[in-house]
Amino acid sequence: MKNKRVFDTKVQYLKYKVLREVAREAWDDTLLEDLLDIPKKIVSGKTPTMRCCVYKERAIIAERVKIAMGGDKENPNVIEVIDIACDECPAAGYEVTDSCRGCLAHRCEDVCPRGAISFDHNHVAHIDKSKCVECGRCSKVCPYSAITNRVRPCQNACKIKAISINEDGGAAIDNEKCISCGACVYQCPFGAITDKSFILDVIDMIKKNSRDKKSKLYAVVAPSISSQFTYAKLGQVVSGLKTLGFHAVVEAALGADMVAYSESKELVEKGFLTSSCCPAFVSYVKSAFPELTEHISHNPSPMAAIAKYIKDIEPSAKVVFIGPCTAKKAEAQLKEVKAYVDSVLTFEELQALFDSRDLDITQLEEEALDNASYFGRIFARSGGLSDAVAEAIKEQGIEDFDLKPCSCDGIEECQTALMKKKRGVLTENFIEGMACSGGCIGGAGCLTHGEKNKAQVDAYGREALEKTITDAISVLKM
Repeated sequence: MKNKRVFDTKVQYLKYKVLREVAREAWDDTLLEDLLDIPKKIVSGKTPTMRCCVYKERAIIAERVKIAMGGDKENPNVIEVIDIACDECPAAGYEVTDSCRGCLAHRCEDVCPRGAISFDHNHVAHIDKSKCVECGRCSKVCPYSAITNRVRPCQNACKIKAISINEDGGAAIDNEKCISCGACVYQCPFGAITDKSFILDVIDMIKKNSRDKKSKLYAVVAPSISSQFTYAKLGQVVSGLKTLGFHAVVEAALGADMVAYSESKELVEKGFLTSSCCPAFVSYVKSAFPELTEHISHNPSPMAAIAKYIKDIEPSAKVVFIGPCTAKKAEAQLKEVKAYVDSVLTFEELQALFDSRDLDITQLEEEALDNASYFGRIFARSGGLSDAVAEAIKEQGIEDFDLKPCSCDGIEECQTALMKKKRGVLTENFIEGMACSGGCIGGAGCLTHGEKNKAQVDAYGREALEKTITDAISVLKM
């Protein structure tokens, strides 16, 4: 089958190949006996293409296989560091570059509070790392911009400073701070940080579902799926899921409609609210701004809301959420959620699942996916939740409430809004928190990340048969 896959980076493609091979062996019940052969399948021959030698490449692949099989069971975090792969980044911190002209002013030396800067016989500046406190004053005053702050990609990606460098020079994740957003996963150029996969659990459920017709397996797909699998039609992706063995495919956007309707009521009642849809944002509020926890909406996320609805109707059903979000894997393990969501896959993992069965979805007939409204579907991009809440207030005929939303695009904007609320200077009365840039369409588990994703989500929303939130959720009552 011709490879039609589209990935942003070779790191993603390598991750996909490992997931695909692990899944293939799992379907055939040969995973344990062929486990050691997977690295050789992926890295064949004797010529290295990624590292110093094929032996190190295979050793890293072996660690990736462990992550694909669920990772370290003792580590509660869904994000893990592959230590052996984390060894290529240069030391981080302030460094003097070749742009230093050996000037007479020595402003860098004058502003250094710890005497960490000295000069060689050519008057070129040097920084003593044992004394440097990374204050950055030297960099600011250098007239040649010769002193730069070299930050590792993972640390630069983690805006909440949950990543540090350990004594061996590798990345270390502070689980108390980490919100499982996966920004470091996507940004690490060597793929040394990755998310645990539960693809084996899903394959096991599909197998059991095929044997036991009493228990139905549901796939709940995030609305951002409309910007993924660009080589095929959305209806073919739906058919692909059913061909894999899912009984039905349901839009998480319908859960978003449910949340928007009830969250708008809660907002009007309380006067101020922060959203509960993004698990990474919710985790961030609880860890960094615990005094604001009381303001988090008591509504579940769209994933949890629709999963609960399915299990209320069919208690024996199994529900797998499929989306762009690594933090959803952590949310699914929460006590209040795990009763409804049995497992979580990313779009990356779904692609590997399709290909592990040699399933070319472009050859399948299209099946309809129409459970939600326009407003539920646009939850996938930043600002969509606020638009949906405004619509829900309007549909309920609440005229005396003035919605003032603060749509936060990325965790840094979330931090700013929460800090303003903490200090009592936030003028808005609703914080829509999205940890990923662009919203869910920027999630770490996406196949692709691009500017066009927002337009595709909006277009997908306009295709909804249900034009109002009320119409969408009225189907549930029937």
